Formats: sequence, structure tokens, C-alpha cells
Amino acid sequence: MGAEFLFMDDTARPHRANIVNECLQSEDITRMDWPAYSPDLNPIEHMWDMLGRRIAARQPPPTCLPELRRALLNEWCNIPQDQIDILILSIPRRCKACISSSGRHTPY
Repeated sequence: MGAEFLFMDDTARPHRANIVNECLQSEDITRMDWPAYSPDLNPIEHMWDMLGRRIAARQPPPTCLPELRRALLNEWCNIPQDQIDILILSIPRRCKACISSSGRHTPY
């Protein structure tokens, strides 16, 4: 990946397991410093949340993996483009809120 590679993850407990730390060290991968309670600025995380809410609202809910796969694909394709655009356009505002709060909780 190159000498300048910097690995970014959040502080979720599974990412901090000893086996993960050992693997990163053995591969000489530098981990980015990440605040414990950082806001999630990555737009795809908000898309996953949107998708999860759409799946949870399905009646009847998927009952097996093939149904879940079809439902996920269907819901993903049916997320309105304007919702995606709004999310993308909100990034500068979210970044400003994050900077203003010094990386602490933001009201968005």
C-alpha cells in the first residue's frame, strides 16, 4: 500500500482487539489517531443507516438470506437521488459543526 498508507478505523471494540492490533503491527500499518467519541462524517455510514431503516420498515420483513439480499438490493436502488444529494451537500455543514465543537458531539 505504500509508505504513506495510514489506516483509519473507529474505536469500536472489535477494531481494538489484540489480534487486530497484532496484525496491524506485523504488517507495519500505522493507525490514525481517532477520538473516542468522534462524530461520523462518512456519508456512506448515513446511507447504511437509511438502508437499515428502510429494511426495518418492510412488511413483512425478510425471513431468510435470499429474501434479505433481494430486499437490500431493492431498497438500495429505490433510495431517492434527492436524499443522496441532500446528504452529500450536508458534508460542509457537518464538518463546520465538528470543527466548532472541537470534535465533540454535534447536533446533526
